Amino acid sequence: MASPGLEVELLVKGRSDLGEVAPGIKASERRTAVAIADLEWREMEADDYGTNEAQDSDFPTAERSRLQEMLSLLGLETYQAQKLSLQDALQISSDSMRNWAPQAPKDLPWNFLRKLQALNAEARNTTMVLDVPPDARPMEKESQMEEEIIYWDAADDISADIYSFSELPTPDTPVNPLDLLCALLLSSDGFLQQEIVLKMSLCQFALPLVLPDSENHYHTFLLWALRAVVRTWWAQPPRGVGGLREDSAVLSRAPTFAFVRMEVSSNSKSQLLNAVLSPSHRPRDCFWHRDLSVGTNPREIADGLVEVSWFLPSGREDLDVFPEPVAFLNLRGDIGSHWLQFKLLTEISSAVFILTDNISRKDYKLLYSLRGSATKYYFILSPYRGKRNTNLRFLNKLIPVLKMDHSHVLVKVSSTDSAGFVRRVRSIVAHVARSPCRRLSVEEMAHAARKLGLRVDEDCDECQRAKQRMERITRRIKDCDAYRRDELWLQGDPWRKAAQVEKELCQAQRAGDPPDKGRAELGHRLLELRAQQNRQDPAWGLQEFIAGISSASLAEKQYFLRWMEWGLARVAQPRPRQPPETILSLRPKHCGMVDFGELLWPEPLGVEHFLREMGQFYEAESCLVEAGKLPAGQRRFAHFPGLALELLLKGLPLELIDGSTLSTPLHWVTGLLKELHVRLERRSRLVVLSALGAPGTGKSTLLNTMFGLRFATGRGCGPRGAFMQLVTVAENFSQDLGCDHILVIDSGGLIGGALTAAGERFELEASLATLLMGLSNVTVVSLAETRDIPPAVLHAFLRLEKTGHVPNYQFVYQNLQDACVPGPRPRDRRPLLDPPGDVSRAGAQMEKQGDGIRTLADLAFCDPEKQHVWHIPGLWHGVPPMAAVSLGYSEAIFELKRCLLENIRNGLSNQNKNIQQLIELVRRL
Repeated sequence: MASPGLEVELLVKGRSDLGEVAPGIKASERRTAVAIADLEWREMEADDYGTNEAQDSDFPTAERSRLQEMLSLLGLETYQAQKLSLQDALQISSDSMRNWAPQAPKDLPWNFLRKLQALNAEARNTTMVLDVPPDARPMEKESQMEEEIIYWDAADDISADIYSFSELPTPDTPVNPLDLLCALLLSSDGFLQQEIVLKMSLCQFALPLVLPDSENHYHTFLLWALRAVVRTWWAQPPRGVGGLREDSAVLSRAPTFAFVRMEVSSNSKSQLLNAVLSPSHRPRDCFWHRDLSVGTNPREIADGLVEVSWFLPSGREDLDVFPEPVAFLNLRGDIGSHWLQFKLLTEISSAVFILTDNISRKDYKLLYSLRGSATKYYFILSPYRGKRNTNLRFLNKLIPVLKMDHSHVLVKVSSTDSAGFVRRVRSIVAHVARSPCRRLSVEEMAHAARKLGLRVDEDCDECQRAKQRMERITRRIKDCDAYRRDELWLQGDPWRKAAQVEKELCQAQRAGDPPDKGRAELGHRLLELRAQQNRQDPAWGLQEFIAGISSASLAEKQYFLRWMEWGLARVAQPRPRQPPETILSLRPKHCGMVDFGELLWPEPLGVEHFLREMGQFYEAESCLVEAGKLPAGQRRFAHFPGLALELLLKGLPLELIDGSTLSTPLHWVTGLLKELHVRLERRSRLVVLSALGAPGTGKSTLLNTMFGLRFATGRGCGPRGAFMQLVTVAENFSQDLGCDHILVIDSGGLIGGALTAAGERFELEASLATLLMGLSNVTVVSLAETRDIPPAVLHAFLRLEKTGHVPNYQFVYQNLQDACVPGPRPRDRRPLLDPPGDVSRAGAQMEKQGDGIRTLADLAFCDPEKQHVWHIPGLWHGVPPMAAVSLGYSEAIFELKRCLLENIRNGLSNQNKNIQQLIELVRRL
């Protein structure tokens, strides 16, 4: 048998393909080689190469100033003491109405955030045109040769055309996209970081896992930033039927493979990773690489960044590269300069792939320190570019130390078949994943990071206190239905009975009947029910929740709400899942008309139930005070609307219409609006924008994409009620736009899509549509069919036409059937001018309009020249879960948003309201 050295030498000298694998190394030969290597290691200890720890801690002065220079260039230096918040990033400004290109480096972060909010797949391609003299352009750095331009000594025996990319011109923009991302994350608070990472995941970008900060001598493991990412994949058990599985990205375990560079590599890690992750017919660019736009710009602060991306199977054999989820890590920069990050990767990965052209004595010394590691190591070499004899000598020593054989050394040169090489790497990954190997979750990776001295973003005191409070609450929840029944008692039967009595009272008042014994009995019964509610005390869990949102620390309050959302999601009862074609945002497969009876799906326990319980305590107390049955000085819950308002101002959706009773808690909602009026003071001009439509038509995803909101998405996957969120208009733009805030209302699943046999239910649905549209200046109607408006919405239009209050309306049809097929033009004025379908006509007949309403043009308020009908392309480009949001969807949503804001500015919507007027309108409607 050939010696290990001879095996490697034959591999390097005689093979550039990937043929058969020769036998391994005998145990006796390995023991001898390890002993020799250990002796040489001791001899090298006295060398003047310095220790690894010194390399990681002794940062040059130039490195310490580079971060400040980059932050100053991007205009982010002011956000180091007071971090950029999510509310700052989501404000409506003049830039929200135009598709603008950055004119200066300080525009780059904001342009990137705007594109990312809109789920624009080209957000990383943020460029600008600068008039920079050639001699002022930054020089390339040798430490970044892997991702950028590579220069070779004249002694290198290679023809110049092999690395002809070294002749590429320098792009006009001076900032590498990875530098921009790092600078923005370092300038953002934890909640904006979380939003950035979440949007990046929907665009299928690789996500930051370790954020470098060499200036302050620490690096941050981004556990909190990744908490919001949810992964869905097709799980196929060894026996049985496969099905969809959904879990947090930080909690699910998967085999992990790290790709790193040692000194110089002719092969790009990022391009190789993208090829491994992508089916041959559907290339993906999860990891940024040098062949993309502005990819060759030198990195200034991003070296040391660790990125993560997952492959997630879809259940389709033609698309699934691996049969199970697999995580891939990518370290930017050289392992010698970022030893701490590399050490972390060796402790959390199933296998590490090291790309290099040369193995120096210094590199050998670093790698030798990994002896005894359980991680598998693979080398990817381009030997014709390096020093062959040196490579062979060190490889021969490393093979026994790292427990490798020659199959762990792969060769890729210009003549290597790229597709075959990618298949070989995939086969190694699949083989390691099938065998017993290390499988860690991101949460478990964070434990390893702490032991190495990395900072974990989740370890701040506010976050940990909030987590502990959440755990105290959720630990007592064994069954969600039982918890709602026993602990959140007020919103059960007492609230349903009270809501029914209130509806009967309203119907009697609306009919104009004089006060009689029946109405008096209803009023007396309502007060009895409210008194019964008021005699209760908040349960222990609700008291803990109230204490959490009453914290003096605003950050702790926000942390607590996020922890509660995730904690309640973990204890929620599992529900049957839908097929994967609309995963993550538009889950329901059924995209046609939906019967109202399907509306009442089981609600998962969520934060809204705790807030609903608070609302019922306030509602009952207010009703008794108003009736003179309780002195105002004895109120216990008068501060509840103020607590809830704080949450609304920080981006949490609050319930406007109760999803369980389909009614509005009037005192609670008006109490919230009064608190809002006091809080906003002079900036209280409002525009109300509502979105209505059948469940599963994508209206919540549309609003979230348009304004960066957090409405629950997916029929059957969230709360049933109508929710509202507040969007702030920048002060320097509010005068131009004509309002200070936009109150956005999502009808959730309240508005069905078909006329049922139960007339009372349809009447209720139409009344809810009338309420939401009556409150609105602008209404977006999400359509499941181009020829049919939901009948309840048409019913509401007919009612509002009589009052003269018809909001500015936009009809939106979203292509939910095929995400890969480009949709028609964003705007088309004709389809809804055709006769409506039978369902819509039935709705019109219920309003006693007869057959006179044949088309929308027959409605008095409907001007065909001002009508706006939008066709939005499919959400996904490709097949989920590996599909990214389509560029066509993002661009069409931006154009719709621009049109809505333009209409508001031009006064085409109804007269803008102040909050006091809105309160009166809520009471009237």
